[in-house]
Amino acid sequence: MSVLIELGDDRGVPLDEHPPPLRLSRRWRVAVLVAVCALLGGAAPAARLTPSVALAVPARATVLGAGPLLLVVDPDSNPPTVSAYDSAAPDGPPRWRVTVPPAAGWFAEVAGDLLLLVERDQARGGRMTTARSMRTGQQVWQRPERVYAAGDAAVAVSEVRSASEPGRRVEGTVHGVDRTTGATRWSVSLPSTAVLRALPGLPGRVLLVRDDGVARLLDARDGTEHGRGQLPPADYGPDNPQVVGAHLVLRHPSGDAVTLTGYDLPGLVPRWQAPAEPGELTMRPCQGLICGQDEQGRWAIDAGTGARVWTWPAGARWRTVAGPLVPAEPLVVLGMAADGRSSLVATLGRDGPRVSMVLPAGLTNCRRAGTGLICRDGTAGVTFWPLAVP
Repeated sequence: MSVLIELGDDRGVPLDEHPPPLRLSRRWRVAVLVAVCALLGGAAPAARLTPSVALAVPARATVLGAGPLLLVVDPDSNPPTVSAYDSAAPDGPPRWRVTVPPAAGWFAEVAGDLLLLVERDQARGGRMTTARSMRTGQQVWQRPERVYAAGDAAVAVSEVRSASEPGRRVEGTVHGVDRTTGATRWSVSLPSTAVLRALPGLPGRVLLVRDDGVARLLDARDGTEHGRGQLPPADYGPDNPQVVGAHLVLRHPSGDAVTLTGYDLPGLVPRWQAPAEPGELTMRPCQGLICGQDEQGRWAIDAGTGARVWTWPAGARWRTVAGPLVPAEPLVVLGMAADGRSSLVATLGRDGPRVSMVLPAGLTNCRRAGTGLICRDGTAGVTFWPLAVP
């Protein structure tokens, strides 16, 4: 029996892998305990969480988070079904249940009063998006592409079929979509592949970065170009560049080193540069900042100036909890507690890392959902854990 929890991480791809619980040496456990004590500033120990509900789900079910809804896809029904539960009270009866075609995977995203439910075809590698009413689950429209919410609008794309680099790398034509009818409002053809980023906020905007480094900022409502610039060669992908507010941060090579460059939007004017540590580096938005993780630890910078806001060396061994990335909200990370079994829960935002809670042993594959975490337990069920986010 297996349960797949998919809560729409920043790549927009299925989380087929179930990472094992983090294991630390005794030296690292002591270091983490010292770090926790320092972060808590001598306050009371981190509180142990009590799950608000244990959700019974069918075998091989997929659980998706979509705003105020928890969706349970049962692929073994004939035909498969999607049941929608209130994420604040998932042990109650479902708000609605609908049948769906068989698919290799499902993804969900909220677009106003619509639920964009995406089905992945394993044989052809394609995507189909069905817009459903958040209130009733009834179908409103359908398109044979991947549709992303973009502020008060939406865009439809054909994603590059790649097992090694899934995500928002697109090809062909980008279409602006009328959220009411699903009809095409505008179209932009791509000469090659590109990275697409639907930016949060109003009005809706879309950032397109082509393989040749040409970046365009488009109005998601009508396709109007608001900015254009030439970016340096880089490993462009779903997590690079990152955008926070009116600022873009790009990780790219500079000679034998790696550099971070900040640009203003919409004009894509370069404003600052800062060296980056060699090796693996990940960046994500966190409460209006750019939070980074490299081999030296975790840190945060101001996207507008490049100034370092805080540094957390012990954070290198903590794992980011996947889920929808909301730039205005902090990241949530998990680390091993001193007993080597429980997990510490911390948030990363403007005030730095804040360790506040402990999850019991035996939970795996935790993801953010609404106002809490949803995790797999030892019985192959899922449990919902309220989360205190500053």
